[in-house]
Amino acid sequence: MSTPGSRCNDKVVKQNGDPGDHLSVFTNTQTPAGSAKARLMFAFKKDTDTRKAYLAGREYYSEEGTTFELRLVQKIKQQQSADPTSRPGYPSSLGVREFIRRATEVALGKSSRAVVEDRVLGVQTPGFTAAVRLGAELLRHWYAVRTVWCGPVYLSSPCDDSLAGIFQAAGIQDIPSAHYPTGAALSQNQWAQIANVIMRRRLFPFFLLPPQALCYGDLEQGVWPVRYCASQGMELLCAQSFSHCFGLYGEAVGHLLCVLKQKSLLFPMESQADRIVRLLWAQPSAGGACVVATVLGNPAHLVEWKEEVKRIVERCMLIREILRERLRLLGTPGCWDHLTQQGGLYCFTGLNGEQVDFLSKKRHVYLLPDGCLNVSAINSRNLDNIVESIHLALTTSD
Repeated sequence: MSTPGSRCNDKVVKQNGDPGDHLSVFTNTQTPAGSAKARLMFAFKKDTDTRKAYLAGREYYSEEGTTFELRLVQKIKQQQSADPTSRPGYPSSLGVREFIRRATEVALGKSSRAVVEDRVLGVQTPGFTAAVRLGAELLRHWYAVRTVWCGPVYLSSPCDDSLAGIFQAAGIQDIPSAHYPTGAALSQNQWAQIANVIMRRRLFPFFLLPPQALCYGDLEQGVWPVRYCASQGMELLCAQSFSHCFGLYGEAVGHLLCVLKQKSLLFPMESQADRIVRLLWAQPSAGGACVVATVLGNPAHLVEWKEEVKRIVERCMLIREILRERLRLLGTPGCWDHLTQQGGLYCFTGLNGEQVDFLSKKRHVYLLPDGCLNVSAINSRNLDNIVESIHLALTTSD
């Protein structure tokens, strides 16, 4: 293959001006601007201070400061590897059928009208980000075929800076703001009001459930908005992650759910999803999905899994309570009740950019630029420094 603009008889010159080797086709490749999270991790790794604390991770961290696999998951993996009847093989492009069925039941419930009427499409994806990307691709192709894309895509603020990039990579450029999670725990009444606004303004809801079950310790409680919107006859997309709540970080188990208006749309949407998946990742891996399907399909396993998740949720809430109380005792300016009014792994502190910079540069405590932190990364070894650092960030003037 010849490089653009080259001829076979052209004299090739090295990059330093000497004749001989071909220039690399990647010579003029520009380094893209790194994300805020990438820059943060780079700074953290360079930091040699023993007090440093990284509170911007996405994973659940134990008291020891490490990620870990749930005991039940370890046990099921051992059982599956010892099963003489199991045979390796690729799943279909849309994923493991039993996993898709169980993930759909989690989001919509077994008795959902949309499920009964067979107008729900489920696709296993290699992680949460892939589910969002597939949803963005489906929206772009869907609108391109049926009507003029009228956008824009509205994203919650504040949130993860990669989210806008996922939609942009799918060819959707009009994105006014970007970021999940906000840490807000809305009531059912508030969600119902939001659903009314969505219907009145004829918006299309795309639900993101990255840390599923880690807000309340229950898979079903966190999906109430999805079920409510589906019960109102709304079309919707929902990206789910099972990596967080099963500790399957290295296996990236995601799912995209699409609720349609009528059954006749299911086959064309499934065909479109199949085509896109084959272009993006061909097929997802089966291992983690089979573990999730095994747990969700076995009542005894489900009880054991819920107990493990409950302990995770209780620890996160305890950290929130301790953090709030310690800040109160120090006389830190402001009201910190919002720390315990939120739920899950992520906490929106309310600190501004200047205060976040102070924490990283002066106190070696690394939060996301919007002040969001992962509460599970706080433990008995770094708690004192984190509390004192937040207090100083709010009381120290340069």
